[in-house]
Amino acid sequence: MASQVATPTSLQTTATSSSTSLSSPGLSPSSPAQLSPDDVELLAKLEEQNRLLETDSKSLRSMNGSRRNSGSSLVSSSSASSNLSHLEEDTWLLWGRIVNEWEEVRKKKEKQLKDLVRKGVPHHFRAIVWQLLCNAQNMPIKDQYSELLKMTSPCEKLIRRDIARTYPEHEFFKEKDSLGQEVLFNVMKAYSLVDREVGYCQGSAFIVGLLLMQMPEEEAFCVFVKLMQDYRLRELFKPSMAELGLCMYQFECMIQEQLPDLHMHFQAQSFHTSMYASSWFLTIFLTSFPLPVATRIFDIFMCEGLEIVFRVGLAILQMNQAELIQLDMEGMLQHFQRVIPHQLDSGPDKVIQAAYQVKYNAKKMKKLEKEYTTIKTKEMEEQVEIKRLRTENRLLKQRIDTLEKKGAPRYSEESVLQLERELVQARLKEAESQCALKEMQDKILDMEKRNTSLPDDTNVARLQEELIGVKLREAEALTGLKELRQQVRDLEEHWQRHLARTAGRWKDSPKKNTLSELQDELMSVRLREAEAQAELRETRQRMLELETQNQIHSNQLRRAEQESRCLQECVQTLTLQNKDLHAQLQEIKRRQAEIECKSKEEVMAVRLREADNIAAMAELQQQISELEIQKEEGKVQGQLNHTDSSQYIRDLKDQIAELKHEVRVSKQAEGPFVLTLPCFAAGFSPGTDLDFVVVFALISHFKTFAQIWF
Repeated sequence: MASQVATPTSLQTTATSSSTSLSSPGLSPSSPAQLSPDDVELLAKLEEQNRLLETDSKSLRSMNGSRRNSGSSLVSSSSASSNLSHLEEDTWLLWGRIVNEWEEVRKKKEKQLKDLVRKGVPHHFRAIVWQLLCNAQNMPIKDQYSELLKMTSPCEKLIRRDIARTYPEHEFFKEKDSLGQEVLFNVMKAYSLVDREVGYCQGSAFIVGLLLMQMPEEEAFCVFVKLMQDYRLRELFKPSMAELGLCMYQFECMIQEQLPDLHMHFQAQSFHTSMYASSWFLTIFLTSFPLPVATRIFDIFMCEGLEIVFRVGLAILQMNQAELIQLDMEGMLQHFQRVIPHQLDSGPDKVIQAAYQVKYNAKKMKKLEKEYTTIKTKEMEEQVEIKRLRTENRLLKQRIDTLEKKGAPRYSEESVLQLERELVQARLKEAESQCALKEMQDKILDMEKRNTSLPDDTNVARLQEELIGVKLREAEALTGLKELRQQVRDLEEHWQRHLARTAGRWKDSPKKNTLSELQDELMSVRLREAEAQAELRETRQRMLELETQNQIHSNQLRRAEQESRCLQECVQTLTLQNKDLHAQLQEIKRRQAEIECKSKEEVMAVRLREADNIAAMAELQQQISELEIQKEEGKVQGQLNHTDSSQYIRDLKDQIAELKHEVRVSKQAEGPFVLTLPCFAAGFSPGTDLDFVVVFALISHFKTFAQIWF
């Protein structure tokens, strides 16, 4: 069992590598909502394997014994083990794909994943799958675990006391100071330090123990923290256990709606829901059902939350309704403790199937939660009122006893006058109190109007808590007012009784009768004054509370305005920066486009000049070749006139000299050599090479000469 605690990490690596080495993905996101035939076959094999794995260990041992004792049974058992190995291989492939593609499966195939979890997570994959289901991987609190173990918790004695009671028959936990008990103590101690409000509560150790059977203590600690935070367990384990009362109320309403006969029998026998169902919610059936069955239910709890507890609990009651109706309270307790657990020895499939036939309406559960909150608030108000009434009643009795012991006093004329003065003063005080009370009420109305105009967009949860606290204080104040009024009524009653007892002593004296009337009136005024003062105190208290609320709302509004201004400034700054960057980007793009255009134009111009030069050279070469051919033909025929040609050549040389002179002059005048002769204006552009121009001129004159000659 200790090896089971230490190996889930390596198991995760193996499962991931095995699933990665598959040639084809098993759960592609593009597949339809319904499972493919191959997946259906794998699911059937998985269900069969879970059924085989959850059979009794005795039957497995007997199978092994028969395999050793009989040759024929050896063959049959070997074939069975071969089938089991195939099922295990298919299960590993399927769950390996799921773990490897977890994010896609969780988002796009949530329904199929729920169906798989309901059929059971294989034991070797529970550590990985449970962590993935509750998002407990890579939690920052995991790094604090070792430091928490070095600290001291005030709950250590309680944890040590209950460790031995947790899974006392399980091999991993049954021995004192064993590894299982030590890691269980570590996890419970660490959580009691993290959540000091909850600390340690009985029942939570069973959940931690189940986690430690599947994974190391650090991972079990992270999963337990997630369960407490996100699965309503923290509210269940708080000292007030208010969430447990809510679950009992919701569960009882479900019984009343779906099993009315059984509910009436429970009511007749005073068999409350908490007497049998509280452990179901606190330990998720871990202390009520066999461990394999409870583990299967815990698989579904990790995926769907407390809904499965309601479903399984009602399914159990449906399956045992006929037997429970015939039993009394003690018989029903025995039935829940001894009979129902043995009904599940064959496996959890039947009860899980029945659980999903139960009607469960989430909206109705929310409505029941609101009803329960209202009922609890009223009960709290009544309890506070009863407590105060009892206290004041006791005090009044003590005062009455004191008055009776003193007896009737003797009054004089001076005392009567004093009483009259006190009566006048009391009436004046009463009038002042009424005026002050009216002013306070007007202020309260004004402040309530102002409070209603204040926004309440931030810190909603904290404001709701403050509102609940104010309402509770208001309820307590009203209760105190009721108690004071009750006191006044009681005082009046006692005073009337006292007057009745002492009336015979004053019959003969008219002064005494007048005195008694004055005393009665004075007592009435004092009582009204006390009532007015109590109401005034109540009004002042409400005014202080409203002023506090007003200040809170004002502070929240001011903070919200400051945050809004900061956000607006940040938005403006970011907008300006964005505009600047956008303008810079546009300018860079424009420059780049201009540069590209210029470079393209330059390249095209260079290419055009090269093409023109090449074409001109080719044309000149062709003309030179033609002229050379014509010259040779003229020499052969002997038709060239030596005198005329010599004279023409001399003319040409003169023209060439003149041209060279003009070129030099233009070169000296313009710097770079640019040819601007009128004779070449039609054929050449400025900047053409001198030798090229001269050669072209000679060729032109020679061509003209040849044309004249021929």
